Amino acid sequence: MCIIIPFKAVRPPKELVRDVASYPYDIIDTEEARTITENNPRSFLHVVKSEIDLPSHVDIHDERVYNKAKENFYNFLHDGTLFQEHKPSFYVYRQQMGDHRQYGIVGCVSVDEYESGRIKKHELTRPDKQADRTKHIATLNAQTGPVFLAYRRRQLLDQIVQEIADSIPEYDFTADDGISHTAWVISDENTIEIIQKEFLAIDALYIADGHHRAASAAAVAQMRRADNPGYSGHEKFNFMMAVIFPGYQLKVLAYNRVVKDLNNLSETEFMDKVEEKFVVTENFMKKVPEQLHEFGMYIKGSWYRLRAKEDTYKDRDVIGTLDVSLIQDHLLGPILGIGDVRTDERIMFVGGIRGVEELEQLVDSGECAVAFSLYPTTIHQLADVADTGKLMPPKSSWFEPKLRSGMFVHLID
Repeated sequence: MCIIIPFKAVRPPKELVRDVASYPYDIIDTEEARTITENNPRSFLHVVKSEIDLPSHVDIHDERVYNKAKENFYNFLHDGTLFQEHKPSFYVYRQQMGDHRQYGIVGCVSVDEYESGRIKKHELTRPDKQADRTKHIATLNAQTGPVFLAYRRRQLLDQIVQEIADSIPEYDFTADDGISHTAWVISDENTIEIIQKEFLAIDALYIADGHHRAASAAAVAQMRRADNPGYSGHEKFNFMMAVIFPGYQLKVLAYNRVVKDLNNLSETEFMDKVEEKFVVTENFMKKVPEQLHEFGMYIKGSWYRLRAKEDTYKDRDVIGTLDVSLIQDHLLGPILGIGDVRTDERIMFVGGIRGVEELEQLVDSGECAVAFSLYPTTIHQLADVADTGKLMPPKSSWFEPKLRSGMFVHLID
């Protein structure tokens, strides 16, 4: 079973939501955030990237950054930029990017279920990023960004969400990037009870995005438990805010690879080695693969299609059959000498949302020697890996659209 509870969200009034709602803290840098907020004092970036309100020489992990985030957050509560819901509620959050729509339920899930493995992760967290978010949550006494979760489809939940989505929304706006965000409040106690019962029948939830936010929420919960040895388990810090989507609705994009050099190989030597493990076809006009175990490769102004030979993936485990594993194990590692992709500075990663144009630009400019477009990891592959207790290779998936920050905040005190 999976526990989900309603909560008294801190959120903006409907007339301010477009100004407040912001990119997540981890997909734009400080200078981009400064530019975005130049004429918008209400942007939630003042909370999740509060270094923008301090001198540029201040390190982003300086104590002043967290204190400024707290000051900005509670100023927003004081001046009416944000308010707290009067009763615990769930919310339906719809995102639309082009023709793609996805509907999630916003609520709080159990830290205990995260730690026991019922809320399943598929990637490692970086200690520095986890420490940053842990400090942020602990200082503000608030979770300012939701964890992005997926669940296996439940027909009754689909029906409830659709009925709610047919009513007048609380929020409905299109952000500057063209992505639409719509939300409805679920305060009816009977509907809340039905939603909770439906989730109790679900075996597991899967983290699609937000591993650092989840780990940090759990870390703060452990800190608060240590400070309150008589805790009951019902305290707010024992739960983390999440948006939970049915997996079939999610859009997963590829995480493409670009390498700066050919590892001291000539182009001919490189191509000869590639052909040992891949069937290579010239003039790949589509540039992006249309099926698993197929790759696009851009080098010296030309696109090639690479099709992994069957012996590279037949009878391999759930990790070994992933395309990110195939290209790493049979090309990036043995041919280009890319070992640990987390630390090797010769490799770059480009989210599929940026398109093949960026891959071409990086190669054509001479900054890189070769680029690879990948077929997206599927949500089923992600779940299969998580179910085995294993972890995905780094940079395996890119979920779009991203959840906006500032639409919902969970106070943990």
